[in-house]
Amino acid sequence: MSKALEGIKIIDFTHVQSGPSCTQLLAWLGADVIKIERVGDGDGTRKQLCDIANADSLYFTMLNHNKRAMTLNTKTPEGLDILNRLIGHCDVLVENFAPGALDRMGVTWEHIHALNPRMILASVKGFGPGRYQACKAYENVAQCAGGAASTTGFEYGAPMVTGAQIGDSGSGLHLALGIVSALFQRHATGRGQKVSVSMQDSVLNLCRVKLRDQQRLERTGVLEEYPQFIGGEFNDTVPRAGNASGGGQPGGMLKCKGWETDPNAYIYFLIQAAAWPSICKVIGENSWIDNDDFNVPAARLPKLNMIFKRIEQWTMTKTKYEAMELLNQYDIPCSPVLSMKEIINDESLRASGSIVDVDHPVRGKYTTVGMPVKMSANTVDITASPLQGEHTHHILHELGFNDRAIALLRNKGVI
Repeated sequence: MSKALEGIKIIDFTHVQSGPSCTQLLAWLGADVIKIERVGDGDGTRKQLCDIANADSLYFTMLNHNKRAMTLNTKTPEGLDILNRLIGHCDVLVENFAPGALDRMGVTWEHIHALNPRMILASVKGFGPGRYQACKAYENVAQCAGGAASTTGFEYGAPMVTGAQIGDSGSGLHLALGIVSALFQRHATGRGQKVSVSMQDSVLNLCRVKLRDQQRLERTGVLEEYPQFIGGEFNDTVPRAGNASGGGQPGGMLKCKGWETDPNAYIYFLIQAAAWPSICKVIGENSWIDNDDFNVPAARLPKLNMIFKRIEQWTMTKTKYEAMELLNQYDIPCSPVLSMKEIINDESLRASGSIVDVDHPVRGKYTTVGMPVKMSANTVDITASPLQGEHTHHILHELGFNDRAIALLRNKGVI
């Protein structure tokens, strides 16, 4: 069975997380991804946050599965010639260098397009055109610039970034979609194009409900589902909402049995209007079902703190798993707070391929995420990330170099 992107060749000129997360997805979809690294140090994440001496870090391995790797010194004429041959040989070049770095190498869009009119040039930058376009960006920088940090955290507390990598891996997801779309469009036009994603834009796209709320706040002066609605005040910007639900259904983080010693003994609980009678039955407050003070959402809003405290009295008598099982029998939306340790050992996530174990030739077996997109005709086997320069010799053979020429390139420090 062929892969979705089988036959597509990609030059992976990316490093750290935003670019590698994109190219790894494309590799999982079947593309031949050739990761190019500097001669010597290679991708900086190979040695970042290491846990095993003389082995590539988990930071690197978990972002570079299913790729081939070569080293190349593009500051030499020979190295630039090899890059030009690759451009003529491949379909996509993905890069996340600092703004203008490719142009300074002499690899402009015009140069690329002249060598290969079908080539797609895909770029991740911190910011799009404008006042910040020359600024560097990292995960938390993007979260702040994209609106996530200002709307995350508890009311009247400091802004907070999330542990989800919405700036880096979020940009990678957006760029992968752009690349696949450009490849599809190329079938009709026969020509490549530039595809660009900024980390700021990616975070903003994931914060659209907060952009929605800014306009609601400007029109009405209040946001009913936010905790400030009960005895608090709103100013002219979307506030931090704590653990309130962003979808208009009141939600809260509630303690479960064992919370005194387990920091993750919590369950997230949604008071969905359709589930209100069932919620009342489960917690033993049947009199609330038809009580005019509780039986419609508008009546419940001013009493949410009291209602959640009563629900928490019930959840504290159950483990988070027991509560989850009981609540789902009544179609009450909820989720236990799962730690990374629990997720690693989750049987259903392993059965679906969302969590997998990989054997690495140096570090041995480790656990990583699998392909999040499931396709019935595109099964994915997660293979180990490549060692630095592991496939240089083979890739140069594909470009027409013989063993003697490759040896000379190696002696000159080109590869």
